[in-house]
Amino acid sequence: MRLPLLALALTFGALAVASVFLFILYDDDAVTTADAVVVLAGSRFRLPVGLELVERGVAPVLVISDGLDPRSPRANRLCRERALVLCPRPDPYSTRGEAQLIARLAAERGWDTIVVVSSRFHLFRARILIERCYRGRLAFVGAPIQWWRWPVAIAAEWAKLGVATVRRDC
Repeated sequence: MRLPLLALALTFGALAVASVFLFILYDDDAVTTADAVVVLAGSRFRLPVGLELVERGVAPVLVISDGLDPRSPRANRLCRERALVLCPRPDPYSTRGEAQLIARLAAERGWDTIVVVSSRFHLFRARILIERCYRGRLAFVGAPIQWWRWPVAIAAEWAKLGVATVRRDC
């Protein structure tokens, strides 16, 4: 009985340590300039980070994935008012769909460098999926989430990382 419990404890301990490094302490890339800043859908905390990057002069174009979602009034205003804001809805509506969207927009517009903004817990998997579709230079910047969302976010990210590992296509 002790050996199975020890194995279980070691497994959970290893998962906890891996979770800290993959989803919590995952570091932002150095960002200088890019052709576009792409804000992935899924959290209201991502848009302010993307806006700050554009306002700092990192890129002349802001892409807000699903920026016309009625639950995102600030993104809705930007999509209606700013000339250099694109607000496409990815299809499929997933990180994989956003990766495909990024590749398509980059090809259509001749972009070579893109900064991607997502929640910090999501950066590791987003990088994997986007690099499968887009061959240009990428930088990733993490947006914060509320501390109480970490357990559910990390559990979901492990499951989605498993799917991304099995589904290797763009």
